[in-house]
Amino acid sequence: MSRPSTAHAVILAAGLGTRMKSSLPKCLHPVGGRPMLLHLIDTASRVFGGITVVVGPDMEQVVNAAAPHRCVVQHDRLGTAHAALQAAADFGDGDVAILYADNPLITEASLRALLDRRARGDVAMAMLAMRPPQAGKYGRVIESGGYVDRIVEAADASEAELAVGLCNAGVMCAPGHAFLGWLRAVKNDNSKGEYYLTDVVALANAAGLKVASVEAPFAELRGINSRVELAEAEAALQTRLRVALMESGVTMVAPETVFLSVDTSIEPDVVVGPNVVFGPGVRVARGAEIRAFSHLEGCTVGPGAIVGPFARLRLGAILEEGSHVGNFVELKATRLAAGAKANHLTYLGDCDIGAGSNIGAGTITCNYDGVHKHRTTIGENCFIGSDSVLVAPVSIGDGAFVAAGSVITEDVAPDALALGRARQTVKAGRAAAMRAAKGRT
Repeated sequence: MSRPSTAHAVILAAGLGTRMKSSLPKCLHPVGGRPMLLHLIDTASRVFGGITVVVGPDMEQVVNAAAPHRCVVQHDRLGTAHAALQAAADFGDGDVAILYADNPLITEASLRALLDRRARGDVAMAMLAMRPPQAGKYGRVIESGGYVDRIVEAADASEAELAVGLCNAGVMCAPGHAFLGWLRAVKNDNSKGEYYLTDVVALANAAGLKVASVEAPFAELRGINSRVELAEAEAALQTRLRVALMESGVTMVAPETVFLSVDTSIEPDVVVGPNVVFGPGVRVARGAEIRAFSHLEGCTVGPGAIVGPFARLRLGAILEEGSHVGNFVELKATRLAAGAKANHLTYLGDCDIGAGSNIGAGTITCNYDGVHKHRTTIGENCFIGSDSVLVAPVSIGDGAFVAAGSVITEDVAPDALALGRARQTVKAGRAAAMRAAKGRT
């Protein structure tokens, strides 16, 4: 595994994201179950020796999310160059890269390619560039002789410049001392009165220094400024995650219908059916099967276990080897030991179920008394009849049977039969008499 370089990353995260129309800071909107800022921090931490995050005023949520990395505040939002300048104290003597918090899908490989291009020594600055399928709104990267001559905003570009497909992605890398000088020299003589980071390219060229572009895929460099672009980024990430799992040996029957989180861990020889959702914190061991329309989060599925169809595994659910959770079964903070089964219409919350036990259809654990949660313990090789209600805290001993339709409020000894239901009474002929009284035959 490659080690981080000595270069320093500055992540710009002060934007309000007004097009998101959200009270949540733009950079905290999740992609693949993780805030986009944390995607970038995770990738950058594998590449750079240090990270500084530039936030706006009153953005404590962002500061907390970025911890333990240092945050500096851009009190007045005067543009991207002004934002980068707020981190000047952290530039140091090495290279500095400016990144954007709304570019969560940049890969480690692309960031290393950026640093490698800068390290070749023939350029004062390296920048990432891309070729969007529709370049319309993006600034064009105009090159000559293999180097970047200038960046032209789409609104200011000539017809010939608009025909250029190579576009600016905003990410730049240069020596810290040089960056500092350029940032201080940027002017705000534009329609918005802002200090634009892109102006440093022209400043470098004016000083007779060379700038090079490093092309990376648009799917990595797309910015996220709206809910529409958030959905597009989610789709791109899902494709990346699905492909990686299938290439590692996971079978997906209909991959386009499976939704993953960035931390989803699935071992080879697992089969995932259609329309399955993996929330954060899921681990699935080799040989398991996740059947259609199941929803998993914060859970562990052991080797050879079967989940679904239409099952829900919530935080703390643990399925050990060969256990089964079937249709319309929900587990929360519950462990099914090896070979245990709950195949139909069941809720098991705060429960330990021993190896080989069978939980009948319609069984529920009453784990909440309105104030506290309580646990139910079911031993090994138990049989819990259909439509049973287990009122926690309660313990069912090894090998015990609970009759169908029982309400169990007291512990059941090993190998005992528990019946917790009213005695059935039959009134012969009463149905016919009732029909007659109602004028029915």
